[in-house]
Amino acid sequence: MGKKKSSLEESILSNIETHEALISFEKTIDQIIKLIYSTFKKNGKILICGNGGSAADAQHLVAELLVRLRPKVNRKPLPAIALAQDTSTITACGNDYSFEDIFLRNFQALSSKNDLLLAISTSGNSKNIIKVLKYAKLKKNKTIGFLGGSGGAAKKYCDYKIVVPNTNVARIQECHIFLGHYILEQVENRILYKKN
Repeated sequence: MGKKKSSLEESILSNIETHEALISFEKTIDQIIKLIYSTFKKNGKILICGNGGSAADAQHLVAELLVRLRPKVNRKPLPAIALAQDTSTITACGNDYSFEDIFLRNFQALSSKNDLLLAISTSGNSKNIIKVLKYAKLKKNKTIGFLGGSGGAAKKYCDYKIVVPNTNVARIQECHIFLGHYILEQVENRILYKKN
């Protein structure tokens, strides 16, 4: 009988296994890279939203676009907005309207026709995520979903979706930030090296 795996080893192996499952989304990931690159070429911007840890991921990815992704790669800032980075706006909307409207109100105010919405949700069932995705589709903005589990109700409102095949929130979020970094790095390469 083999030696029992430690909890650390089990977590690492689970992380690796979940990341490996992303290979099956390679075609969709390539389409997302092309879409984001095309959005920037058309002078559009990316608006990103998520709750909790996914809100942190949204802010993280926006920082990579506005400032820089790689330490020695300097390029012009790329237009991106995290839809939940202002506590005054979030609490005002939650108090005066509804927490379900926190992304919708900001998207209505800040989006233009060439913009792209990236929604990050580990369940795909957050009402505020679904509400802003529905509105974006209505306004004909392209939508991307980084989702988890079964993809939830959000997946039907995403033009492009990557559903991480796991129900463990930590494993899903680890894959979401990896996806964000990988996709943005490839977009950056296209911008720097003028690839189509």
